[in-house]
Amino acid sequence: MNAPMVRAEGVRKHFGKLEVLQGIDLTVERGQVCCLLGPSGSGKSTFLRCINHLETVDGGRLTVDGELVGYRQHGNKLHELREREVAERRRDIGMVFQRFNLFPHMTALDNVIEAPVKVGGVPRAAAREQARQLLEQVGLGDRAGYYPAQLSGGQQQRVAIARALAMKPKLMLFDEPTSALDPELVGDVLDVMRRLAADGMTMVVVTHEIGFAREVGDTAVFMDQGVVVEAGDPRQVLVDPEQERTRAFLSKVL
Repeated sequence: MNAPMVRAEGVRKHFGKLEVLQGIDLTVERGQVCCLLGPSGSGKSTFLRCINHLETVDGGRLTVDGELVGYRQHGNKLHELREREVAERRRDIGMVFQRFNLFPHMTALDNVIEAPVKVGGVPRAAAREQARQLLEQVGLGDRAGYYPAQLSGGQQQRVAIARALAMKPKLMLFDEPTSALDPELVGDVLDVMRRLAADGMTMVVVTHEIGFAREVGDTAVFMDQGVVVEAGDPRQVLVDPEQERTRAFLSKVL
């Protein structure tokens, strides 16, 4: 129980000749909210996808709750796990994407129960009861029977959050969860995330919502060109940053 929830040590990732992550060092303790900020192409989303092994790493080490992500270590070498083993470990990590990725032919309720029933082996009746509670939690208790096409973007994103929570994850990853939403719909999604943070959920959030990062984040991490430029208390990093690159970025988004 002493291990941090996420620990990255010298994490590298390249696509062809382009090195997207150039040695990321980062620690997220249990119950913390870590907000990743930076311009497009800085490596934020790639790093997030490495945390649950949607992307493999080309160097360094990444652990979640003390366990290597996607690999097993033999001596000094890391060997990639089989897909089934990766999926087993990934069950403890919930992820919410920019696009909601809901099954269009399923109601909100059915979208939420799919993974617990098919992957977790939860009896359908129990999964339905839990799904109703989760939809209530995200403010959509009256939309359980609606299909995605009948919901607004903000409502679909809240269903996606409920779906991720249905597997009872120990860690939640959010990849710019409000970037695809109309501005007036952003607040409802952020409110759900605030409540999750208040309940002690460990979260790593890629976001451009500076106000959310300042208010809710325990750590703000500014990335650029595949490196961590600056990290620390959001009230420091976002109000009085030490690095000129951070100041230049914030001057354009605030």
